[in-house]
Amino acid sequence: MTTEVRVPQLPESVADATLVTWHKKPGDVVRRDENLADLETDKVVLEVPAPVSGTLGALSVPAGSVVTSGVLLTVIEAGAADDAAAAATPAVAVAAAGAVRPETVKIAPAARRLMDEQHIDPSSIAGSGREGRISKQDVVRAQSGTPTPAVSATAPTTAPAAAAVAAAAVRSGRVEQRVPMTRLRARIASRLVEAQATQALLTTFNEVDMQALNAARGRYKEAFEKSHGVRLGFMSFFIKAAVEALKKFPAVNAYVDGKDIVYHDFYDLSVAVSTERGLVVPVLRDVDLMSFADIERGIAAYAKKAREGTITLEDLTGGTFSITNGGVFGSLMSTPIVNSPQSAILGMHKVQDRPVVVDGQIVIRPMMYLALTYDHRIIDGREAVQFLVTIKDCLEDPTRLLLQI
Repeated sequence: MTTEVRVPQLPESVADATLVTWHKKPGDVVRRDENLADLETDKVVLEVPAPVSGTLGALSVPAGSVVTSGVLLTVIEAGAADDAAAAATPAVAVAAAGAVRPETVKIAPAARRLMDEQHIDPSSIAGSGREGRISKQDVVRAQSGTPTPAVSATAPTTAPAAAAVAAAAVRSGRVEQRVPMTRLRARIASRLVEAQATQALLTTFNEVDMQALNAARGRYKEAFEKSHGVRLGFMSFFIKAAVEALKKFPAVNAYVDGKDIVYHDFYDLSVAVSTERGLVVPVLRDVDLMSFADIERGIAAYAKKAREGTITLEDLTGGTFSITNGGVFGSLMSTPIVNSPQSAILGMHKVQDRPVVVDGQIVIRPMMYLALTYDHRIIDGREAVQFLVTIKDCLEDPTRLLLQI
């Protein structure tokens, strides 16, 4: 029996995808639900699982091709190979040092693509993620200390050139390498340029004394984690403070559509998450109805999806206001760019002890700079400044968040 493998139905907002990598070659025995190929859209990487167990037929679409929904990729012949695949124990790959690794070890899509391009045997990489998951950083670290393995039969056609560049880099140290942007990186570039070209962007700054928030978090974080089973972080406080500010200044939660302004009576906050493939902005929906624990669980779930490369298009769709935290990378101050078509984005930064004047005395306090970039076409400077002051007030006196004042 022959089973066709086709490109899955892509969401309405995605016209096509690029078939980045084949993980099997014709004649290979595959198991049901085993990943056959990676499809990259301008937002996420999608896996193409085997619908049945059997033997893989000819590949109808080579790696690097642009495909649309329903395109035939290959076929799987069921039969004797089906029974063998079902009965077989997981195979192992032998590393150069003689170690073995089950084929079932998880590999992040970005890591898998890099290994294919550089001809790296997965069994030679020690994964640092949960359950031995291999990340792109693991591959980069391995490259710096081990030679590139021999070309595999399933490597993309661009791999020899990539291997030659890597070898030349070792020899001379003066090499230019031209590589195409991933679809995600190209999409990020397009959206950022579009925002700056179509919106009147301006940034206002303020600073917040984090002492009261640190004290509240330190006092209750153990009880919070014990009660709710999730860690109490700073982001939930910032999200709650942003909601209170958005309620007072609805223009910050709106956007321009032609000659109209569209106001939202709901609060879907986009939280920027850095991944191996670039920045993604998953959406926490109806955050005004969420508890602190609900928000922390939502953030933790998205962080897990980001690490595993399983964020979906639905997770990234929508959003009325964004928050980004450059402080986790050590940024002291920045001017974030609005996530179009939204009209504003809040930038968090590094908490740093600084001398400040309190009640006429110079004291040392944990301070954070805040930045609000906004579309000046619909948000006046007065509104932007007062919006940021509202967030500052809520964070410097966290009881305001409980009383919603």
